[in-house]
Amino acid sequence: MPAAPGGPRLLLRRLREAMAEPVSPQARLDRIVVLIAANVVAEVCSVYVLRDDNTLELFATEGLNREAVHQTRMRTDEGLVGLIARTAEPLSLSDAQNHPAFSYRPETGEEAYHAFLGVPLLRAGNTLGVLTVQNKTYRVYSEEEIEALQTTAMVLSEMIASGELEGLAPDAGTAARRPVLARGIALADGIGLGYVVLHEPRVVVKTLIAENVDREVARLDAAIEEVRSAIDALVERGDRIGTAESREVLETVRMFAHDKGWLRRMREAVASGLTAEAAVERVQSDNRARMMRQSDPYLRERLHDLDDLANRVLRTLIGSEAAGTMVLPENAILVARTMGPAALLDYEASTLRGIVLEEGGPTSHVAIVARALGIPAVGEVENATALCDAGDAIIVDGVAGEIHVRPGPEVEAAYAEMVRLRARRQEQYRALRDVPAQTRDGVRVGLHLNAGLLVDFSHLQETGAEGVGLFRTELQFMVAQRMPSAAEQEELYRKVFAASAGKSVTVRTLDIGGDKILPYMAKLEEENPALGWRAIRIGLDRPALLRMQLRALLKAADGDPLKIMFPMVATVDEFVRARGIVEREKAYLKRHGYRLPTDCRLGAMIEVPSLLFQIDEIAREADFLSVGSNDLMQFLFAVDRENRRVADRFDPLSVAALRAFRLIAERANAASCPVTVCGEIGGRPLDAMALIGLGYRQLSMSPAAIGPVKAMVLSLDAGAIAELIDAEMARMHDGDSLRPALTAFAHAHGIPI
Repeated sequence: MPAAPGGPRLLLRRLREAMAEPVSPQARLDRIVVLIAANVVAEVCSVYVLRDDNTLELFATEGLNREAVHQTRMRTDEGLVGLIARTAEPLSLSDAQNHPAFSYRPETGEEAYHAFLGVPLLRAGNTLGVLTVQNKTYRVYSEEEIEALQTTAMVLSEMIASGELEGLAPDAGTAARRPVLARGIALADGIGLGYVVLHEPRVVVKTLIAENVDREVARLDAAIEEVRSAIDALVERGDRIGTAESREVLETVRMFAHDKGWLRRMREAVASGLTAEAAVERVQSDNRARMMRQSDPYLRERLHDLDDLANRVLRTLIGSEAAGTMVLPENAILVARTMGPAALLDYEASTLRGIVLEEGGPTSHVAIVARALGIPAVGEVENATALCDAGDAIIVDGVAGEIHVRPGPEVEAAYAEMVRLRARRQEQYRALRDVPAQTRDGVRVGLHLNAGLLVDFSHLQETGAEGVGLFRTELQFMVAQRMPSAAEQEELYRKVFAASAGKSVTVRTLDIGGDKILPYMAKLEEENPALGWRAIRIGLDRPALLRMQLRALLKAADGDPLKIMFPMVATVDEFVRARGIVEREKAYLKRHGYRLPTDCRLGAMIEVPSLLFQIDEIAREADFLSVGSNDLMQFLFAVDRENRRVADRFDPLSVAALRAFRLIAERANAASCPVTVCGEIGGRPLDAMALIGLGYRQLSMSPAAIGPVKAMVLSLDAGAIAELIDAEMARMHDGDSLRPALTAFAHAHGIPI
């Protein structure tokens, strides 16, 4: 049976008129199903809405028993309607009752109908409900009718997403606005309550129904051609999307941009009566729905490429004048697929209450900056940007590594109380600011800050830290649009030393390469970049870069003491060569009349396991040592910290790890070579307690960790924990962990961990 004259375009025009009528939401929905049934020449048209309890409820019908509205419900694992919601795919049947998924509901009176067509109501790939039509005859629905129903479904999806249907059945809300709990991993400690701000705001398609289809086709073709040309130009120049994506990604996006099937589907959507923008959004929502349900990780990863392409076309269609400027709410929670440190620093930190990322681990640079700014952050939240809309209420739990989108009143109240408790605890930590970090048996422990930005230095006074145990110089390079000049580097280092107010600052030379790619430097493709050309290796192979930085540091010290350490040292010879460069720079500056540091101390970071077998030699050559526990553990256990499949396969409190830490402490102390731990382990009270038991007396950590670690130190008997560790390590095997024993010890002695 053919569709009614006029097809989908006529239906959309009538829907637009129905949407504008000043009637109740239920009356509008009832009018819409009548219009759809008439257009498709069907005896039945029904709308099922997905509720926040994951059931599908009949919200409106033409042809079935109207008394079943808001009474008939089914789970997503039952019935044909549930099958469509689950697969997010249209379903057309000439005899629905013979399908194995058919579920008979006597209250609806649908037993007389055989032909069935259903399409999902999708938005950003998420299923919001199902739209169905039925006929008594055994008929096959045409492609035009399926297209018409899918186009209509988009209009209904926006109606549901707007919240217009909330309250029609008061016992539960629609899935479009239901609370969502999503888990990721904690990037920066803290809890933030606020409202969603999308880092890359989705283009809001305000006009769905076309006035002139031919004009919309022309607009679509022009936008696609412009996007194709822009991508082609980027590929030819070898540029990258943003600062972190490679030529390979651009090539993939270009491949999709030239895909004929993608263009054909959008043109068909426009031909059905949608605007060019609505057609792009509808096709991408269909793509999202399919790819989100794929088990193949490669196909799921390509979803990001398609999203990027669709967003490029949408931005081209709306033009720059529609983009506007972003005004942050007072309590903003940034939600992004990915973000670099420079992008984060573009926001006013005082308005940010949290960050949510689809990508990025605890050691990513944006996580480091978030911790420096004291902003709670959660990363690796799958599909985060599609789970929420701008302005949604959201809670970021940087302790548990999870987010709550549109939280219920009970959840919001519970977190508000947690925030109050944390605030009281912070007051207690602030009261310890001027108390020396000394154990109960009189052992002094130096607590220092890890820093990378000038803003970090305000925490020196706030926390009472003794100094900066690690200043990451690469962040200055990463947030710049070009290589900082020698004068710019010197100016920054002068500000750093001034901000330290006389407290010690240990400066780490440039640690780039691997995952730390500067936006203005060509990325070197390596099979294993973590073990490749990075850090001191680049400095020694390209000494001009290292010399420029060292000269800026020596000049900025302006006669005051200076501490410099070199990262990723694998052999004693590398350290000796780096020290030689420092000596040559000192000689150069002396010849030219500059004041040299009164005391220039040079250190090596112990991150590469090879130094464990040269520990006596490096302790003799270096003025001090600093244990970079993040990389040391990664290399020691051959575990990529950013790979969630293996990241939890080692424990820094295992016997094997603690033996490595103890070896370093014992040999450094024997050589009278000061040693500090500056990795994440030093900022966790339980782990820090173990380090003290192993003989470490200097720890460097994030500003937020100073208070909790100091509280632990003040409650600790260093001699008792050393005895416990010795005893436990003597009786345990390599793979065993001391974590249970240390936890029990802390609880038994009232030590806060």
